[in-house]
Amino acid sequence: MTKRLFDDFEAVSAKQWKQKIQVDLKGADYNDTLIWNSNDGISVKPFYHSDEFSEPLKPSNTKATQWKICQSVFVADVEKSNLKAINAIERGAESIKFIIPNDSVSIEDLLKNINLSSNLFYFDLQFLNNNYIKRILNISAKARIYIQTDIIGNLAKSGNWFNNLKGDHNHFESIVKNTNTFSVEASLYQNAGANMVQQLAYSLAHANEYLNHVDNIIENKKKQSLNVIFQVSVGTNYFFEIAKLRALRILWSTLASEYDINQDCHIVATPSKRNKTLYDYNTNMLRTTTECMSAILGGANTISNLPYDAIYHKNNEFGERIARNQLLVLKHESYFDKVNNPADGAYYVENLTNQLTEKSLELFKDIEANGGFLKQLKESTIQRKIKESAAKEQQQFDAGKEVLLGSNKQPNANDKMKHELELYPFVKTNSRKTLIEPIIEKRLAETLEQNRLKTE
Repeated sequence: MTKRLFDDFEAVSAKQWKQKIQVDLKGADYNDTLIWNSNDGISVKPFYHSDEFSEPLKPSNTKATQWKICQSVFVADVEKSNLKAINAIERGAESIKFIIPNDSVSIEDLLKNINLSSNLFYFDLQFLNNNYIKRILNISAKARIYIQTDIIGNLAKSGNWFNNLKGDHNHFESIVKNTNTFSVEASLYQNAGANMVQQLAYSLAHANEYLNHVDNIIENKKKQSLNVIFQVSVGTNYFFEIAKLRALRILWSTLASEYDINQDCHIVATPSKRNKTLYDYNTNMLRTTTECMSAILGGANTISNLPYDAIYHKNNEFGERIARNQLLVLKHESYFDKVNNPADGAYYVENLTNQLTEKSLELFKDIEANGGFLKQLKESTIQRKIKESAAKEQQQFDAGKEVLLGSNKQPNANDKMKHELELYPFVKTNSRKTLIEPIIEKRLAETLEQNRLKTE
């Protein structure tokens, strides 16, 4: 068959489509009726066309066929954590993220009987100890591991350095020298209420603070193999979240090229906590499913799902098994690992990616022109901007414009949760001295839920 299909039909331009739509609107204004604006300042149109792209679309270099299912393990009891990791691997986890609170945890016991050569491991160390990192590297020499210690992330979240500015940066430089890796905890910004442009710009500016040090301490031959990890949170704005991760890779590539370092980055994604609810909690499974789908299509390397009951239950086998099985279903039954770049060429996603990239780069340049990320953190500029964005979203939720089903729309009045709480699901405030104002994570439904609990 040599004749191409549809050759007898003339191509329809974007202008012609718009004219047809305007006729069908019968006098209603096109812009007011069909175009809506996101909190990120992006205008979303009713249709997208190839005419809008001046250059051919470039394929992205991500490989959705290689994304990994991750199980997070908080190490409170070493023996139990070891058994939990082994069990998770046996049940389908392809990577393990150990969250280690202090350096008294025995790495030898934690990794006992675990096949280190066939799995991917993340060590989220909530302390600074270079000798401890060396122990990890020595024990797991054959393993693929990533050390996640983010000193600026700790400052932003807690308001304090681990020790002090100079001491923390000395530790950071040692970590980079030993592991050729550094990590950026970007999920904090999403969970605190930053819009997507802010999330991307702050993540990039956050990373740039590290690059100012890395450029001087890494040998030129190692720069092209530098591993940079972005830990991100993904919300339920499906196509926007796909575009957000794609934009992050473009932004990182642009920044890394200026330092002549590895232009690829490693993205670890987890669902957002901000839209999770206490009441009608099973809807959290629907939210995390679409969020994991966005993460896959957006090009995340590793995905660690959030259990549906994570905000009010302690870690439990059932909730974690369901969360892991959601990813197993996406991979093995929904075939989300069969195409490398499934979002490539979708005009809507490509347009969103371009807009998010441009707006985020503009904000990033503004941050750098005004002293950089650390300076703006110390001046509380970043915190103020995030609070303004969070307040706008909160107003939309309170007014019913931002909908969380089962909470501010179609709530179940018979739903009782007071006796189900194993964890305190709301923002905790502790009076303490901090160097800067910390960035506080807060869920949208907290005030509504607190009022409902009082009337149970």
